[in-house]
Amino acid sequence: MMQVVENVVDDLKARGLSVQMLNITQLSEYRKGHPSIYRKQWYPLTKEQIANPKSYADCIHWCHPGVPDVWNELLYACIFHQ
Repeated sequence: MMQVVENVVDDLKARGLSVQMLNITQLSEYRKGHPSIYRKQWYPLTKEQIANPKSYADCIHWCHPGVPDVWNELLYACIFHQ
């Protein structure tokens, strides 16, 4: 997925558009999640999975304080650094 984004950004730069990308994906992956109902399920859950949320769910974007705040701080620093 990130390669596609990088290719698009490179294509825009080749067309003369100045584009910067702040990649927060890796930063988010460092955060450990815990069970939640908000994870996208690609297949219907079995009764066993529903009974044991730890086997299928995490809430990296919903419950952990700090991740969106860090994104905002990085974006703010990037904008005002220029």
